Amino acid sequence: MLKIGITGGIGSGKSTICNFFKLIGIPVFQADVDAKKLLNESAIIRGKMTLYFGSDIYLPNQTIDRKKLAQLIFNSPSLLEKVNSIVHPEVRKRFFEWSDQQKTPYIIHEAAILFETGFAQMMDYNILVTAPKQQRTAWVMNRDNSSAKQVEERMSKQWPDEKKEQLADFIIKNNNQELIIPVLLELDQKFRAHG
Repeated sequence: MLKIGITGGIGSGKSTICNFFKLIGIPVFQADVDAKKLLNESAIIRGKMTLYFGSDIYLPNQTIDRKKLAQLIFNSPSLLEKVNSIVHPEVRKRFFEWSDQQKTPYIIHEAAILFETGFAQMMDYNILVTAPKQQRTAWVMNRDNSSAKQVEERMSKQWPDEKKEQLADFIIKNNNQELIIPVLLELDQKFRAHG
């Protein structure tokens, strides 16, 4: 079974692309969604997070204090790296357990930082979804009720598309000028033929 990675910067439309694959019956593992769940549900992660950040990193209801965590890691690359080193091995484990249960010719692994974590190397192919910066900014501002400055700050923390393009096997340009569905159908046929 082929493992296909899908990534893209914030607001690029990677979730929309993944929804297309779900609609045609391809299972999609959403690493970012799973990471958020595991922060609350995994005893291993809870133990390591508490040990490193203190027990007040979790709220009284035993869920992670997202606001506090965000404040800690937003301007500290070393703390962000520490959190990633705690969470990513568990997400990786969950992904492989999940993928073993699938029965399709290929599966999708969606992650915002697929290349940054090195996870892309475990995929058979990697797809990068790109979109113009203005389009991405407007979309995220609308979705998250954020200011342009906040969105740009978040974008600055991610690798630029140019860097990711060199590592991607396929690039989908979500620019409202090119038709995406034919490209996705072509990729689907290609993956099914190899699966």
